[in-house]
Amino acid sequence: MTDASKRGQLLAVYDGQLRGTSESADVPTSMDGPVIRVEYPSRGFVSYRTLDGLDSAEIDALIARQRDYFAAKGQSVEWKLRGHDRPADLPDRLRAAGFEPEEQETVLVAESADIAERLRGRDTVDGVTIRLVSDRADFERIAAMESTVWNDDWSWLADDLVRRHASGTDIFVAEADGQVVSAAWAVYKKGTEFTGLWGGSTLAEWRGKGIYTALVAVRAARAVELGYKYLHVDASDDSSPILQRLGFLAVTTTTPYVYKPA
Repeated sequence: MTDASKRGQLLAVYDGQLRGTSESADVPTSMDGPVIRVEYPSRGFVSYRTLDGLDSAEIDALIARQRDYFAAKGQSVEWKLRGHDRPADLPDRLRAAGFEPEEQETVLVAESADIAERLRGRDTVDGVTIRLVSDRADFERIAAMESTVWNDDWSWLADDLVRRHASGTDIFVAEADGQVVSAAWAVYKKGTEFTGLWGGSTLAEWRGKGIYTALVAVRAARAVELGYKYLHVDASDDSSPILQRLGFLAVTTTTPYVYKPA
């Protein structure tokens, strides 16, 4: 199978399994035609699989209703646009309704068993220990590491990881001499065949040593063990080339379009 046909196959699986209700598990939702309004405590999120069948006026009205619904609650709302979404002028329609684009990421997909096999033997790094963690103390250490990497206050991440762990997420740390130098987590999407790979930030002095790849290898093997067929990443421009070299295929892009009420 060529990369092009494989890419098309993976995109179809991605659209079929990771869009719509699977993006809103365990969060209050409401429906408006083809879209699902996901109501997070402080922000709204709009999910859908397709807008096929709607004409231009109906799409504009649909966008405006999502904006106004969350604005009435005093909340911003994110419309997650994929690069292959139709109509082609959907980005212009979102901007016209007051939504502003944030940083674009590349959607990468691969088969778990393929990545696990490609990375066999690359799940360790000299001088570094990778382990699965579950204690809040470790989550706080991860948050401190992320704060250093991003030069910002990421203390909120500890609570987020507590919540993620309680819902079944596997969280891994990479340590050297007792210091957390990197961390990453695997989100198993219930009701799908997908594992989402998140995190992977690494302290500057520890980059280029294979830690990121080792964390991918560990999570791929874990996904195979648990019976999840596919891996999925919304990758930054830094991570995307690395993951594509490891065997992931770029199937589309994703761009958050955000409306913030005055």
